Amino acid sequence: MYQGIRIAGFGGQGVISAGILLAQAGVEDKKNASWLPSYGPEMRGGTANCSVVVTDGEVYTPIVSAPNTVIVMNEPSLPKFEPLLKKGGLLILNSSLINSRPTRTDITTVCVPCNELAQKIGMDRVANLVALGAFIKLTGAVTIDSVCDAMKKVYKRAKPEMLEINRKALQAGYDAVK
Repeated sequence: MYQGIRIAGFGGQGVISAGILLAQAGVEDKKNASWLPSYGPEMRGGTANCSVVVTDGEVYTPIVSAPNTVIVMNEPSLPKFEPLLKKGGLLILNSSLINSRPTRTDITTVCVPCNELAQKIGMDRVANLVALGAFIKLTGAVTIDSVCDAMKKVYKRAKPEMLEINRKALQAGYDAVK
């Protein structure tokens, strides 16, 4: 099993954080993983994306130029990252912030209202975890439990109530996908 993933959005949407969690969750699941962030000229509000590899085999490069999956959290990232997706790949769109639809017909597109679901939980900041929950359900690359275990390592100072909100966000994204 090989998953090459690109996660893209504005700085401040938790794109980089979601990538770190996904890579660490791969490690928690006894897989090989890599994570490579990329920032635009500004951090908050500028563009941000990251490459994540989760695989049972070797990670030959942390650069994911032709991903199996692209998670797009904002409108400007759709035309930039849709063309990179492999034929037959998976595109997860944050339909709360993206009104456009992909132009390609050789991919699977799943729309998830990440921000709306995060607001129902009571915290806009967890929209990235809603998207990650949808990714988990659609690919099985990692488990929700492994992401929760990863959170304890990545967010060492997080309070238990914040970890619980994060878990609810993951579950909301997982449940949103039919």
